[in-house]
Amino acid sequence: MKTPIGDIAKLEGREVELAGWVHARRDHGKIIFVDLRDRGGLVQVVLNPAVLPQAQELRLEYVVNITGLVKPRPPAMVNERLPNGKYEVEAKRLEIVNAAAALPISVDTDGSEINEESRMKYRYLDLRRERMQRNLRLRHETAQFMRRYLTERGFIEIETPILTKTTPEGARDFLVPSRLQPGKFYALPQSPQQYKQLLMVAGFEKYFQLARCFRDEDPRADRAYGEFTQLDLEMSFVTQEDILQLAEDLFTKLVAAVFPEKRIAKSPWPRIPHKEAVAKYGSDKPDLRENKKDPDELAFAWVVDFPLFTEQTKEDFFHGSGAAKFAPSHHMFTAPHPEDVKLLDTDPTKVRGLQHDMVLNGYEVGGGSIRIHERAVQERVFDLIGFSEEQKQHFAHMLEAFTYGVPPHGGVAPGLDRFLFAVLGEKSIREVMAFPASAGGQTAVMDAPAEVDKKQLDELGLEIKKGHRV
Repeated sequence: MKTPIGDIAKLEGREVELAGWVHARRDHGKIIFVDLRDRGGLVQVVLNPAVLPQAQELRLEYVVNITGLVKPRPPAMVNERLPNGKYEVEAKRLEIVNAAAALPISVDTDGSEINEESRMKYRYLDLRRERMQRNLRLRHETAQFMRRYLTERGFIEIETPILTKTTPEGARDFLVPSRLQPGKFYALPQSPQQYKQLLMVAGFEKYFQLARCFRDEDPRADRAYGEFTQLDLEMSFVTQEDILQLAEDLFTKLVAAVFPEKRIAKSPWPRIPHKEAVAKYGSDKPDLRENKKDPDELAFAWVVDFPLFTEQTKEDFFHGSGAAKFAPSHHMFTAPHPEDVKLLDTDPTKVRGLQHDMVLNGYEVGGGSIRIHERAVQERVFDLIGFSEEQKQHFAHMLEAFTYGVPPHGGVAPGLDRFLFAVLGEKSIREVMAFPASAGGQTAVMDAPAEVDKKQLDELGLEIKKGHRV
């Protein structure tokens, strides 16, 4: 059984079986030193080529199996900076499992000196570097903490469909043609928004999932192209305050458990009305850190009291007709503040929405709201944003569900990628994702998107227009 390198410090005097990659090699003639690496770290291995002649063949990134004895290093060779710096393994047996060609990119640095195109092309090598291994381990620990926390509080994890229906929700959809129903298309979900509300209609009361979401939006440093992951949660019979307290407690405890070196600037988190945030900080996602050069300071805040609508004066992608005067500030399912419902008929621009944005160090890392649960109010919002009768039919299933007894409900959806990007202080959100799309929209390693065989298009009843551009 393979011994994890991370356990070496507990195994002095024991014979161990190690497996991993040659991270470094130093040939001192009669003795060859190798730093062996697995996902748990590094350990120095001492090989005698007179006993193990194949040791002379070893090169960087060779995959090997080694059996040897764990011994304390000579005092002069102790490296206090390394977890296994007091120990080494005296090799008794060596097996070269696989050779490795010279790597096209180095993996023993943090990668900042390598252009992104090369890092994305060889992502399976790029992920070997210590920083990327650490980032993805922290991503795993974050996800598992979220699951445990919510499960202990009565939430049920429920998966919602990836193949769903295109609806006008703001961003461009990714469309998937149907073979069984020619001429019709699925859409990949921009979020599970409608499904989670229908789960509240179904009576589950507390739902969550780590949901994959898909939006055809231009990438930027804090937004990946194509797909991302969010912690999606929804609750019935709650107030906005209930949601904020739950999410604040979850992330406060998460930081303490997974990122103990980090310090939350203020607790409880500041609550800032949207109007005040814009007036005072010039942004609805203000960076409230006292020392913006301190990478371990986390300044969480809630921005609340957003306007339910923004004025819409020109045709845009959202409604396509140019007829609407208003667009939803968050999304069309956000409930108006109870005190402002009457203004829907007189002055919609003054209506506050029960929306809440989670802000961290100048980034919006999550958003949510109390949802509309009354059909008449939902139809009024559709009218105000200029939906035609045809567009309303996209949501006929929601409007019908709202006639069968809908509990008041709401939720929040922190972005897993966005949160990790902010808390780790990375320069790009792609640094916390295993196989992200590049800034140009190509999926790492796979060279997607790609052309497909004409037979596949024929099965779907599709034809590519020559020279087509959007």
